[in-house]
Order: sequence, then structure tokens, then C-alpha cells
Amino acid sequence: MSEVQELSDRIDALEARLTFQDVTIETLNQTITAQWHKIDALTRQLANLNDRLREAEANAPGPANEPPPHY
Repeated sequence: MSEVQELSDRIDALEARLTFQDVTIETLNQTITAQWHKIDALTRQLANLNDRLREAEANAPGPANEPPPHY
């Protein structure tokens, strides 16, 4: 095999690896973006639930100052 052919084969192999890496990076980027959207939605949902819990606790009746039923 000539040196030119060997260099051409190496360049072809590098181009194939680069293409594969580009696809992999794009797939990872899409996955991370989807995860961030999910994390953002869950964070908002958690904040909403915390607000609702605080509101429910604020509206809950306080303990009555009456003796327990066994007295």
C-alpha cells in the first residue's frame, strides 16, 4: 500500500469517527436539554406544592383547648 493510500485511509477513518462523534454529541445535547426541561417542570411543580401546603397549614384550624374525650 502506498503512503498516499495509507494517509487517505487514515483520513477516511478520522472523518468517520468525527461524524460518529458529532451524532453522539447531538444526541447527548438533546438528552440533556430534555432533562433540564423536566427538572425545570418538576422544580415549578414542587414550588407550587410547597405554596399549597403553606396555604393549607395557614388555613388549618388550631388545636382546640378542650379535654380529650376520655375525661
